[in-house]
Amino acid sequence: MKAVGYKTAGALDRPDSLIDLEIDKPTATGRDLLVRIQAVSVNPVDYKIRQSRPPEGDTPVILGWDAVGEVVATGKDATMFKSGDKVWYAGAIDRSGTNAEYHLVDERIVGNRHRSVTAADAASLPLTALTAYEMLFDRLRVGDAVPGAANAVVIIGGSGGVGSIAIQLLRAKTDMTVIATASRPETQGWVKDLGAHYVINHTEPLAPQIEALGTGQPGYVFSTTHTHEYIEQIAEFIAPQGRFGLIDDPETLNIMPLKTKAISTHWELMFTRSLFETADITRQHDILNEVADLLDAGKIKSTATEVLGKIDAATLKRAHATLESNKAKGKLVLEGF
Repeated sequence: MKAVGYKTAGALDRPDSLIDLEIDKPTATGRDLLVRIQAVSVNPVDYKIRQSRPPEGDTPVILGWDAVGEVVATGKDATMFKSGDKVWYAGAIDRSGTNAEYHLVDERIVGNRHRSVTAADAASLPLTALTAYEMLFDRLRVGDAVPGAANAVVIIGGSGGVGSIAIQLLRAKTDMTVIATASRPETQGWVKDLGAHYVINHTEPLAPQIEALGTGQPGYVFSTTHTHEYIEQIAEFIAPQGRFGLIDDPETLNIMPLKTKAISTHWELMFTRSLFETADITRQHDILNEVADLLDAGKIKSTATEVLGKIDAATLKRAHATLESNKAKGKLVLEGF
């Protein structure tokens, strides 16, 4: 079967940074599903792993986590799906990825696919929707009010893939005020269109901009990018006893400025449940089904901004380059082989 991967980790400008491959089609065992891949999207985790994770022996690394496809076979212990089912999921970081014609995935982290949008549009959502949902509702517990704080969430990096769906989930499931950051006219317009009540510029001091809104001190902050650059500002504007969450990977992060206000700190990794096979691993199945229902009800929409083309090395290189530039808006999608 066709696949895209690499045999040597490193920079994108190398000719072999991503290559087209022919590999054996896998076989479903246990609780795995074998899925025929229809569409995928690309996330920052893809290029971070490509840069740093060497292959084990001679086996190439296949990247990709977001996927939409059709079940073609099931392991003997699988009970949640059957051949022919349309599914979507975000995979597991410790297994071979979705940039392949066929892919194995544990059924417990797979959702029933939406009915109202195309495979390409749907492929933009699984990883980012799971990340945003888990952060907002499982980690920050935005439904549990912070005493004395404004019923508001600040999303730093509102125009990226995670920020784009976080805004929509908050608007669809809560009555909270959503304050998102974006710096360019096109990204500011994007987050407003997605439902942000207010947009502020993260290249300028945040606290004065938030104070000028007159909403009060927000109880929650969700930082999706460059957290180390904003941690002192967050400590300045977040309400006492507020909740702060992040998903990026700063080399160092000094959270001491948060101590005086007793700010709780939450780190979200969407892969934790699958990596450790936690007792609540099927939570991701449930979240994906709920997100599919929200899509079908028109309460949220795809965050895909461009379908780049077929799933091959050349197209994936273009997607990686865009993400590495830190100027992506929404999600980049690839469809078919």
